[in-house]
Amino acid sequence: MRILADMVHTTPHILDVSEIVRPEQKLKEREAFRDYSEKNPLQQRVKKTYYEMHTNQTVDFVKSQHEKWLKFDHVECTIMEALDKLNSLVDESDPDFDLPNIVHAFQTAERIRADYPEDDWFHLVGLIHDLGKIMAFYSSPQWAVVGDTFPVGCLPQASVVYGMDSFKDNKDMQDSRYNTQLGMYEKNCGMKNVIMSWGHDEYLYQVIKNHCEKAGTQIPEGGMYAIRFHSFFPWHTGGDYNYFMNDEDRDLMKWVMRLSQYDLYTKSTNIPDIEALKPYYQSLIDKYLPGNVAF
Repeated sequence: MRILADMVHTTPHILDVSEIVRPEQKLKEREAFRDYSEKNPLQQRVKKTYYEMHTNQTVDFVKSQHEKWLKFDHVECTIMEALDKLNSLVDESDPDFDLPNIVHAFQTAERIRADYPEDDWFHLVGLIHDLGKIMAFYSSPQWAVVGDTFPVGCLPQASVVYGMDSFKDNKDMQDSRYNTQLGMYEKNCGMKNVIMSWGHDEYLYQVIKNHCEKAGTQIPEGGMYAIRFHSFFPWHTGGDYNYFMNDEDRDLMKWVMRLSQYDLYTKSTNIPDIEALKPYYQSLIDKYLPGNVAF
């Protein structure tokens, strides 16, 4: 591991709000490891995080994060080193699930592997999907690391968590370029051409894209879509923002939905034998993401 920028936190605490606030009861009934009452103090922290997110995630803010993070000049490490690093991150979203983050990564990957044995790239995507959370070690606020994502530069839609009230102090909502349904975009422009709120999904997508271009490797587009949009619940679960979709989006959306469900609903006390599994996943890393990856 080669540290390029000093880490601000050695054991950052993070509240993965997507795991708590999900309103889709039909999904929660499948395998949610934990449920929370809306009167729970933790739920109040979730609400505060989302209100901060929806106030501060503007077009200008997202562009500033692209400028900050897409130089890929914070740390260079292997994928396994990055997974080990995330073990220092304390996930407060589930205080009764006191297991290292690497366990969730392997749980997700193994469940995907069981259901899609031929798609080795999808196994790898399940393993690495949270690696963008490495931003938390560099003092990024929680609302710019975790949580449901949404497009900036246009009017928020009904299924965005906490609704329009949570955007009342967002300056873009007073800007005529951004406060209409399409905002700065065109109908059917494609999700690739929409600027998403900043978080670990978009960051990891950009990290992997950059590395594959340098290494001469390629993760299938379904895997890249899954990484980039798995927290975009207002789209793939809420049914909003479909007016931005093109044919490619309609084709690849299934992979986004698959990863999202494995991500949220695979936590359990059934711990995989990580050391026994590492050789298989290292072979996938060597195939798709070899060497040191620049974050």
